Amino acid sequence: MQSSYIVYDLEMTVRRKKGQIAEIIEIGAAKVQAVEGVLGIVDTYQAFVKPVVVPQLTADTTSFTGITQDDVNEAGTLAGVVRGFADWIGPGEYYLCAWGPDDQRQLVQECRQHRIPTDWIVNHNNLQKMLSKIFKLEKHQQMGLKPALEMLEIPFSGSHHRALDDALNTAQILVKLFDRLQFKINKLSEETKLETEVVYKTDHFENLPFAGLAGLIPDDRTST
Repeated sequence: MQSSYIVYDLEMTVRRKKGQIAEIIEIGAAKVQAVEGVLGIVDTYQAFVKPVVVPQLTADTTSFTGITQDDVNEAGTLAGVVRGFADWIGPGEYYLCAWGPDDQRQLVQECRQHRIPTDWIVNHNNLQKMLSKIFKLEKHQQMGLKPALEMLEIPFSGSHHRALDDALNTAQILVKLFDRLQFKINKLSEETKLETEVVYKTDHFENLPFAGLAGLIPDDRTST
C-alpha cells in the first residue's frame, strides 16, 4: 500500500489576554497520494469541534475564523472528531504534515489534556521548516503560508483561517515541492519536547527570535 501525506490545519479560539485558553474548534485536512504516477489531492476531511473549557465563542474568534457558535454547538467533542480523523486517514503508512510547529503542539497538548490517544500522531513533518531549508532562509525567519504560495506562484483558493482551505493550499505546496522534500519518520513519546517558539508575524515572515522567552511573553493566539 502506498504512503499517504496528510496535510492538516487547525483553527483555534482566539486568545487576547494572558491566561486565556485556546481550544481547537475545527480540523481540516487534505490527503495527498500518487494516482497512476501523478501526485495530487485525493480526499479531504473537515469537522468542527465543540470547545469544552470555554464553550462560548468570542466575537474575536468568529471575526477571525468565520466559525459561528451554531457551527460548534452542533459539533462533536475533540475525542470524537480525532477518532473520525484517524479513521479517515486509514491504514497504511502516512505522514502528518502541518505548516509551522503550532498545530502539532496544540493537538498534542489538547489530546493529552483530555486523555485522547496520541499514538496515531506519527511521522510528523513541519512543511514551513522544510521550505525554509530548501530556499535557505535564515533560521530566525519562517515564511508564512500566503507569502510561500506567492513565491511559488500558487494562487490561494478559499478563505484564510479556515482549516480545510488552509490545508488544501498547504497541500498544493507539498505537491509542487514534493521531489525536493525529505520527510521524517518519527513517533511521539511522552517525553517529546515540542517546539515552543513565540511567533511574531510580519507581512512576509514569522520571526522566531525569542524562543527562550516563550514562558514569559503572552502571544495573542496560537497561529494557524
